[in-house]
Amino acid sequence: MLVAQMRVTAGAVANNSYIAKSRASLEALKSANLLKSLNLNVLITGEKGVGKKSLAKYIYKDGYIVDGSNHKELINAINTNKKLIIKNFSEIKNFAKIKDILNSSKNKIIATNTKDIDSRVEDEFFSLKINIPPLSDRVEDVRALAEKFFYEAREIFGDQSKEFEFDKLEIDLSNNCYSLRKSVYKSYFKSEVTKSDLMQMIKSFLYDKIGGGDDYRELLYLFDIPLIESGFEKFGSQLAMSKAFGLNRNTLRKKINSYKKDMEKGKK
Repeated sequence: MLVAQMRVTAGAVANNSYIAKSRASLEALKSANLLKSLNLNVLITGEKGVGKKSLAKYIYKDGYIVDGSNHKELINAINTNKKLIIKNFSEIKNFAKIKDILNSSKNKIIATNTKDIDSRVEDEFFSLKINIPPLSDRVEDVRALAEKFFYEAREIFGDQSKEFEFDKLEIDLSNNCYSLRKSVYKSYFKSEVTKSDLMQMIKSFLYDKIGGGDDYRELLYLFDIPLIESGFEKFGSQLAMSKAFGLNRNTLRKKINSYKKDMEKGKK
């Protein structure tokens, strides 16, 4: 089996063209275009959210998507579709049976998987393997995708005046494209939220939390900790914070010490 260590972009735009800015992604697009004309079974591997299904759909635009964990649906899909995209390939319960059915039906498949698959199974099913690395390895693609998600958010919120400013976004790549989109949306929302919006959200959140005998004391940290943490970021020292907040320095230090554990939890 031929193994291609391709670096591809994590998502596709609506017309099935790819956002590819990094050199590796541009090279991957050429390879994907070549695969469109070849009758090869392909395995695409990588972490969740790196773009495995998007790449598969780019190659097989009309490919029927089926989950390998659903044995009955998988067999039915093989019998009724010539081009298949099988996600969670390692969850197939009976590889030998599926291989026999594929051989008799002469289907072509693209499979995606987040876990390693036994090398014997890979060699038996696939002619080519493509590994997609994490989005954190594709810096140019991150910026391009963030811009795409920003304009998605702008369309949702209906504000056509706001412009994309990458440096002001709080980017999260912990879950690749999923967390990137979420972090861009959150950053956009935070720039739009008003005091009234914020107070209403806090009110709704607290409504479900209150009901005990010491709620005020127990929930006060929800207000104090964000204020203290933003103060640290803006003013840089407890002395400057105490002056800005109009608090005695010792009083502020006691508050910080009392919230120390909660503040550490919030960073995890």
